[in-house]
Amino acid sequence: MNEWPNRWSGDQSGNRYGHGSGSAEPEGARAMPHVRRDAGPGYQRQEPPLPPSMSPRRGAAVPPQQSQGYDDAHDGYNTGQVYGGGRGGGDGYDGRAGRPRPHWGRRIKWTVIALVAVLAVASVATYFWADGKLRRKVDLSKVIDRPATGDGTNYLIVGSDSREGMSAADKQKLHTGSAEGKRTDSMMILHDGSNGPTLISLPRDSDVEIPTYVGSSSGKKYPGTGRHTKLNAAYAEDGPELLVRTVEYNTKLHIDHYVEIGFAGFANIVDAIGGVEMNIPKAFKDKNSGADFPAGEQTLNGQQALAFVRTRHAFAGQDLDRTKNQQKFLATLASQTATPGTVLNPFKLYPTMSAGLDTLIVDKDMSLWSLGNMFFAMKGVTGGDGKSMNMPISGSTGGNLVWDKAKLHQLVQQLNNDEKVTVSGN
Repeated sequence: MNEWPNRWSGDQSGNRYGHGSGSAEPEGARAMPHVRRDAGPGYQRQEPPLPPSMSPRRGAAVPPQQSQGYDDAHDGYNTGQVYGGGRGGGDGYDGRAGRPRPHWGRRIKWTVIALVAVLAVASVATYFWADGKLRRKVDLSKVIDRPATGDGTNYLIVGSDSREGMSAADKQKLHTGSAEGKRTDSMMILHDGSNGPTLISLPRDSDVEIPTYVGSSSGKKYPGTGRHTKLNAAYAEDGPELLVRTVEYNTKLHIDHYVEIGFAGFANIVDAIGGVEMNIPKAFKDKNSGADFPAGEQTLNGQQALAFVRTRHAFAGQDLDRTKNQQKFLATLASQTATPGTVLNPFKLYPTMSAGLDTLIVDKDMSLWSLGNMFFAMKGVTGGDGKSMNMPISGSTGGNLVWDKAKLHQLVQQLNNDEKVTVSGN
């Protein structure tokens, strides 16, 4: 019994498959009818319908079939290629509605590039912001008869009693008084070289000779007369330029950069970083500076820090003991400021930088790079990489402290040659 539909019997004439043909063309070259997968009863070519399980839903689009050799326009044949591969295929798709598989490596790369770009822009913006705030007021080109430069870099760091920008309430709170003008409350030479930093305090009562100098404002030349006075009097007489000239003349050491900070700026920096942790070995009080410290570990705020570095009447060594406390505090301040918690935290970094730069006075050749090197050299003093000392003293004139000339000569020679400092101070 023949179950094939009409015209599909192998016995019908003109369409005998597998039994040869009378045509001149070989069987492979003759067109074969296409089989429509959605054919149903009544289809004109009477092709057999597909089973229901294989028929697409009504109205659904059938994806185009790829062909090999011939296409539909030429009555070619279908390859039977199956579409819609399963999940996890290797063609970059995740199998969910043809959505591309996420490229995590590419995402990470572009995220890193974006972060680097943001950091670069922020760094450049910060640099120009900070550079614009630097007050380059000191002109070291006005200093005459300067010593030859040596190896390394020498900074003259000055803490002045400037009350600039302070209200009456601020002066009372910080026990600064209301004296007119500016004087130097502390002076230090910081040498930054290949053998580690060396911090040398210059007592303000040091006995020095005022040399010939050119007035910073008048431009007039004032010849030296051999007059001796206290070191801080040079600053009061004609400002930073004469102070540098006096230090260089009496030490024979070339000063490369000048840095000065006033009372308000010093206190504001300490408050901006949240205070400075100090270990005070012995309790002391001083009504002049407002100091009142118990012994032991404690955190000093700006007001307390200023009192700590200014106190001298509470100590037997007066100014010499005060300079030691100043060295200790400044090195600790630098060490606790240059930490990831401050540098990487914009809410701490910018207030700290702003507090310092607002009152910082430097020489006209000072760059942010040089200022940063000074800061980290100061930190190195506390970190054990350097040395802190007072200027060697041989005696006094009754009120002024006289420097030990032999030790001073050896000290300057070691600094100029960037050698390890072996000289001891008071």
